[in-house]
Amino acid sequence: MHNLKNISHTIHASAFELPLTASCWNVATDSLICAFGPSKSCPVLTLRRLRPKLSPPLDPLATLGEGSTGEWQQIASWDVPCHSEEDSTEKVQDLHYFPDESTVCLVLSGGDLIVVREDATSDQDRIEIVGSVDVGITAATWSPDEEILIISTKADTILFMTRDFDCITDVTMGPQDLAVSKHVDVGWGKSETQFKGKRAKGLRDPTMPEKVDEGVLSDNDSGIVTISWRGDGAYVAVSTVESGKRRVIRVYSREATLDSVSEPVDGLEGALSWRPAGNLLAGVQRHRERIDVVFFERNGLRHGQFTLPLTIDDMKTFASDIRLDWNIDSTVLAVAFKDRVQLWTMGNYHYYLKKAIPIPAFHPQDSKPLSLTWHGESTLRLAVCSPDYVQLLDHAFMTAGGPTHPPYDFGSLAVIDGNWLKLTHLRVANIPPPMAHRELELPSNIVDVSWSQTGSRIAILTNDRVFVYSCPNKAPSDLQPEKLAEIELGDTTSDILLAQQVAIVGESDILASCTTISGAVLMRFCLHNEGPTLRRMGITKLLGVSRILAHSDHQSLCIDTHQGILMRSADMKDAWRHSSTAAREPLQWIEIVNLGEQKDTIVFGLSKSGHLYADDRMLANNCTSFLVSQSHLVFTSTQHLLKFVHMDRVQDLEVPLDEPERDERCRSIERGAKLVAIMPSGSSLTLQMPRGNLETIFPRALVVAGIRKSIMAKEYKAAFVACRNHRVDMNILYDHAPKQFMASIDLFLSQVKKVEHVDLFLSQLRNEDVSKSMYRETMPRKFISNGNPKSLEPGTVHSESGRGSVSKVNEICDAFIGALSSRTATKLQNLVTAHVCKTPPDLEAGLSLVGRLRRTSEDIAEKAVEHICFLADVNRLFDTALVLYDLDLALLVAQQSQKASRPAADPREYMPFLQGLHDMTPLRRRFAIEDHLGRYPKALHQLHELGAFDELKAYMTKHSLYKDALNIYRYQQDKLPELYNLYARALEERSAFKEAAILYEGLQQYGKATKDYQAAGCWEEALCCSSSAEMPESQQKELAQSLADNLVESKEYFHAATIQLEHLDDAESAARTLCKGYFFSKATRILGLRDRHDLVETIINQGLIDGFKSYTELLADCKGQVNAQVPRLRELRAKKTEDPLAYLEGVADVDVPDNVSLAATDTSTSASLFTRYTNRSNGTLNTQTTRKTSKNRRREERKRARGKKGSVYEEEYLVNSIARLIERIDGVRGEVGRLVEGLLRRNMRERAMAVERAMCEVVDLCLHSIGEVFEVVEPDSTDADAPRQEDRPAGADGVLWESIGETQKKRQAPKLRPFPRSALLGA
Repeated sequence: MHNLKNISHTIHASAFELPLTASCWNVATDSLICAFGPSKSCPVLTLRRLRPKLSPPLDPLATLGEGSTGEWQQIASWDVPCHSEEDSTEKVQDLHYFPDESTVCLVLSGGDLIVVREDATSDQDRIEIVGSVDVGITAATWSPDEEILIISTKADTILFMTRDFDCITDVTMGPQDLAVSKHVDVGWGKSETQFKGKRAKGLRDPTMPEKVDEGVLSDNDSGIVTISWRGDGAYVAVSTVESGKRRVIRVYSREATLDSVSEPVDGLEGALSWRPAGNLLAGVQRHRERIDVVFFERNGLRHGQFTLPLTIDDMKTFASDIRLDWNIDSTVLAVAFKDRVQLWTMGNYHYYLKKAIPIPAFHPQDSKPLSLTWHGESTLRLAVCSPDYVQLLDHAFMTAGGPTHPPYDFGSLAVIDGNWLKLTHLRVANIPPPMAHRELELPSNIVDVSWSQTGSRIAILTNDRVFVYSCPNKAPSDLQPEKLAEIELGDTTSDILLAQQVAIVGESDILASCTTISGAVLMRFCLHNEGPTLRRMGITKLLGVSRILAHSDHQSLCIDTHQGILMRSADMKDAWRHSSTAAREPLQWIEIVNLGEQKDTIVFGLSKSGHLYADDRMLANNCTSFLVSQSHLVFTSTQHLLKFVHMDRVQDLEVPLDEPERDERCRSIERGAKLVAIMPSGSSLTLQMPRGNLETIFPRALVVAGIRKSIMAKEYKAAFVACRNHRVDMNILYDHAPKQFMASIDLFLSQVKKVEHVDLFLSQLRNEDVSKSMYRETMPRKFISNGNPKSLEPGTVHSESGRGSVSKVNEICDAFIGALSSRTATKLQNLVTAHVCKTPPDLEAGLSLVGRLRRTSEDIAEKAVEHICFLADVNRLFDTALVLYDLDLALLVAQQSQKASRPAADPREYMPFLQGLHDMTPLRRRFAIEDHLGRYPKALHQLHELGAFDELKAYMTKHSLYKDALNIYRYQQDKLPELYNLYARALEERSAFKEAAILYEGLQQYGKATKDYQAAGCWEEALCCSSSAEMPESQQKELAQSLADNLVESKEYFHAATIQLEHLDDAESAARTLCKGYFFSKATRILGLRDRHDLVETIINQGLIDGFKSYTELLADCKGQVNAQVPRLRELRAKKTEDPLAYLEGVADVDVPDNVSLAATDTSTSASLFTRYTNRSNGTLNTQTTRKTSKNRRREERKRARGKKGSVYEEEYLVNSIARLIERIDGVRGEVGRLVEGLLRRNMRERAMAVERAMCEVVDLCLHSIGEVFEVVEPDSTDADAPRQEDRPAGADGVLWESIGETQKKRQAPKLRPFPRSALLGA
């Protein structure tokens, strides 16, 4: 769907005595090297360089004739005598420029190889003949990499030469070469191979065509030799006439090996060009009535063709000599005639004639051929050289698209194909090329086209005329465009006038740019309604302008000067004005838009290198195509992504990241797809694939933008239909403008009339603001504040404030219920849906509605039940109907479930059940229903209403409803004690002894309370209740002794000593118990209080000695553990830092012979990274699968807990062990302090010093180790091997994964306070 637009066209006169005979590009300086001569009258060869002159940067509007658009510079000139007796003059067979050496290489037909050095040194000749072929040269060409020169001689030999002109090899061409290729053509796709019935040609071989070409030589064949290289330089093709009878194309490899020979083709001529992509060789086949461009594969077989649009007279005149040449990227095939050059492109296997370049001042009797040269780097830049003029042209692939602003966004496209214009309106009929919705034939080849502001008119520019047609943009297709007016371009002060571009401003102003020898002219025409007719309004002379286009508002004309955008009103009355700052490089594709009410102009442009600009800001550096609409900039990237940028000020344009799975503004597309049309009204855009086929998509960004626009216009039906068609979450209908929607419920119902559609909307509701979540990125940034959408207009907000505790779904459903209550005759189904779609579903309200309807109309009620059974689970509906105590409604639901093939239960089950309920009394029926539904608290209330206290107690006990029963009987004191007793027994069964004891104590059952308090370990409460129970003294002492023994076992020495002293009156036992808890001062006080000083030596001193022994051993063990584990931990971390993989995988650092492989022999039994960690042996696939079981996981957890030395879990185990040691040391600070103080009081100074010194050493050692042990280095966040939560494996590997994560995670060190030294012991 792309056309070739001429973005640069200059004409240079070669007014020299010698004719121009050859040309080539110097890609380094973008200049053209031309060879002039020799001629019969002047055997001189002159080299000149044409250096294009750029337009002045500050004054692109120069008057015609101010100067030339280029200048000639002579490089060298010398005499060239003719060495051939057959030819009267020498011919330049090849002209090539080497920019790295600044030399020009010429190959002459007489056999001379000449090198011209522009920067010759003192020991070099400026002009040197580096070699000569005595027999003469018929053709020569350099390889694409400029390393090999291939020469065809008049002796039918091929020479392969290096860049230093050393002969690599020579190959002789002869008839024996024709036997190299044995062509077998099975005729795929030809009519001869199609089935035509058993009686038609039944005996003929279908693989053999009716006519077999013999290679008959064309009468027009000049016998020339043509050479063409493949783009990668691996093969070269040579077209020659073999024995004067047949033209043959030979394919040689780079090593001069004959690879293939073409099949015989009648009328094949000398034109030959190998497509740089390598798949096809193009040639020319001349028939009596037509000329075809035929294609060959490398193996010599035919592969398609297309016919040139020529008449019989054309074939005899300018088409008598044809040459072919592909451009550098294989997209355009140039067909050069005597007086014109045609540019052909291919799309969807159809060849389009995109451009016909005329040759100025052509004379039919002139036999000198054209020189056509494509640029080596700029893919669509070429030079067309005739004897008198040189044309430099640059093109760009552009779509001739219509307007993109609603309501005129019909996706109008115009495709040029010679003198045919193919028109397609993609929104009306998406017709794939090469077909079209409408086709328009013009008298001559089309140069350019342009659409009007509304898309109803189209201006067509040919080489000599401007046409204006009315173009219907609606079906049917038989409404053909109607010509409104036409006018000749006319002449200017120059004799040469070549059409370039055309543009429509508004609906009636048409501007055409043309190229002259001195610059460009801009012609303005106006379409008047009288007639209608085209009138010439004026001519503006320009210099150096490459493109004209209309502004997006079609109110002004824009001109691209490569230094900025100039704009002027359509009537050309005001002065030219500059737009915004230009981009930093030339832009080939430009769109100019107005933004907002301020009419700020933004120039969007795309350079040849893929840089997308908005004014001077680069938005992307990998853009391949772009389009603009009123709300979006849309572009494709080389990453095969389609991106949407919300239209905003240049500095606020936000380009989405390459995240199509997260951002709705980014979407993946097919490789190489490019934009051709955007239709915001239809929320669609069309892309063209590399092959040429079209694909229309509905991107979420455009769809949601259209939905939002419809919502703000209160067109809820259009918004709903768009959501339904494109699977957009319907919550956006509310979330985009909540207050407006709530105020427009009646409008919504009047627009969305179908009951099914309203049900669909209600069923899609959920408590999520989709405008803040999934569709947040599809809203322009100016409507987003603090990360959330802000108000779009007064009264419309994007928040849920004001709803209070009511959820969004329930609020909307309640509003619909209120609006539908008066429309039950037509909207009953929607009313039921609104009840059921609440969160949670309000089934009771829905069934209550059905129950009320059943009393008025059975038919309506049955329909309502059928619908509610479709929306909700039938079992839940049956239970809900029972909750309403409406047996008839429950029966109706059950029967309806049978009709819907969704039975809630078998009729043999629910019918007896309902009959049984019907036979009960109302209260008993309610109890049975609540018990059946499992609503036990409510069933308990029904039993209370029945007055069945005994049954209530059994029911309470069965279902553990003690609290509910106590709440029911809280004011009936005569029933409470019995309930409390039952509750206490239940608590005892559940081992809740303390709570049971409290209940018994409240009931003054002190014996039971004492027993439960004792079981709960509440010694104070147990002793208190035992005294209240008036237990015998002996039993009380037994109780006290039992409690004391239990407290000693649990190491609660202080409480045990309290019981022994106060309840058992045993001071000696109390003192011993306190010494076990290191309460030496309290023990001494008790013995002194009871005047038992004789026990101080035996109890206190012995307790101090035992404590001394215990703690010296403990502290010594702790010190040894720290000294052993901290260095080991240091060693492990050093190994892990040096070689993490070897540390984790356990690879031994040993020498292995070179001929021994350490790799696993079978991928199915190779150990994974995690299996190496856990020292597991390699296993089969089934073994690896079973490792994920819970059994293996538990075994791995045991390994982790043990932390065996040498395993991967050792580091984690050591850190945890040291942490536990520090916590223990900090926990015994008090006991050690009391021990030291007690030793000093009993004059055991040495022992006190030893304990204190040991404690201080351990504490100091731990304090110094904390910083090292708990210092964890965070893993690099960019490390791909770092454990991530989403990568957590299952089974035993997951245990290892957690262990590695623990070692890498920051861990807070346990707190350890310094141990205070005694002032009596000193340092």
